[in-house]
Amino acid sequence: MGKETGFLEYEREERTYADPQERLTHYKEFTIPHAEGALKKQAARCMNCGIPYCHNGCPVNNIIPDWNHLVYEDDWKNALAVLHSTNNFPEFTGRICPAPCEAACTLNIVDEPVTIKSIECAIVDRGWKEGWVEPQVPEKHTGKSVAVVGSGPAGLACAQQLARAGHAVTVFEKSDRIGGLLRYGIPDFKMEKHLINRRAVQMEAEGVQFRTSAEVGVEVSFQALQDNFDAVVLSGGAEEPRRLDIPGAELSGVRLAMEFLTQQNKRNAGDDEVRAAPRGTLSAKGKHVIVIGGGDTGSDCVGTSNRQGAASVTQLEIMPKPPEKEDKATTWPHWPLKLRTSSSHEEGAERDWAVLTKRVVGENGDVTGLECVRIEWDGRSFEEVPGSEFTLKADLILLAMGFTGPKRRGLLDRAGVDLCERGNVKADTERYATSEDGVFACGDMRRGQSLVVWAIREGRQCARAVDEALMGATDLPR
Repeated sequence: MGKETGFLEYEREERTYADPQERLTHYKEFTIPHAEGALKKQAARCMNCGIPYCHNGCPVNNIIPDWNHLVYEDDWKNALAVLHSTNNFPEFTGRICPAPCEAACTLNIVDEPVTIKSIECAIVDRGWKEGWVEPQVPEKHTGKSVAVVGSGPAGLACAQQLARAGHAVTVFEKSDRIGGLLRYGIPDFKMEKHLINRRAVQMEAEGVQFRTSAEVGVEVSFQALQDNFDAVVLSGGAEEPRRLDIPGAELSGVRLAMEFLTQQNKRNAGDDEVRAAPRGTLSAKGKHVIVIGGGDTGSDCVGTSNRQGAASVTQLEIMPKPPEKEDKATTWPHWPLKLRTSSSHEEGAERDWAVLTKRVVGENGDVTGLECVRIEWDGRSFEEVPGSEFTLKADLILLAMGFTGPKRRGLLDRAGVDLCERGNVKADTERYATSEDGVFACGDMRRGQSLVVWAIREGRQCARAVDEALMGATDLPR
């Protein structure tokens, strides 16, 4: 390493944020990057450990110590090359990945981990700024064609790898713009969408064709894909939402988180209200908002509600409140259970744990409140606490309770592929092949709701499997 004693000399310094009152006035990113000199010190903290557990902690197996060393040596261009060797879109993961690599950092055992995510983001952002990110056009074409269904991170990674191998790749996307949940599920204040657009330009220069507003199984026949392409990759998302099964959940003020977030992203993109909200405009302005679900999607609803001018925001979680700090002796190098406070929480929200919702209260079809009860967990199940019932005032209830798997209506009904016991498309992580000949699956559609970084990994590995199936051999990395 460039400085073997760096972890002893420098403290961890994370990126900072703009003031909450300022950032609540817009939907732009508000993270303040490190100064270049500070980044060199942060990279110097990488301690040249004997076994870099960060490799395994990162789903795409980023070669983290290598590009930390290169940043310390001011060799940014080679750092970018190393970073891109395992990750097609580090500007996505450098913004929205929860960084399991940092949880697995050896330094995290006795100290604070290396700022891996911040350095990753800085490398790729500098690469774009310097003009180092260019299309990688294949030297020859194979004559084979592949249809990729879904343009989220799995589909984009798979398509880019296949195009670079020389195949003719067409990506089919049901929405009006590419990106999947990157486009319409992640708020702009966490990741601005010009980042997706410039990757699309790069991929088009590499030979990828995009067909938007083309839902396979509805506007486009799945049989037509099988007839006209040598392989088909199913890389859509796990979009079937978990519903709230309590009395009153049918009231108009109970809405899905993705519907709420998508509308705002469409407005930010310049769509008019009718186009952005075909089922009716959703707004938190002046309303008492309750978000059910304590994960990242719920946090995104909190941040969006506050930007829309909500009167109050409350986020509920059915699980008990996690500890402030993890027990590193029992969790490292795995992802720890601990209390996490997002930037959206810091902007203003009440949070409550171990709460079970019982009934949505309403008048004249409108939501007015939510009846709840406190529960106690024994590690496997819960019991209601007698006499702990309470009611929260509510005008808008947003459901952010996760997803149960891919939607079957349309694509999967037409494709006829086997599903696993969880309702996902059945395929292993070696061949990524489904029960239908020439049809492959990867990402959330195969593994269920997961992280962007897992989607990129599966897209890359699936591309290798498809290339090998078509050509008999492959040079694409896993």
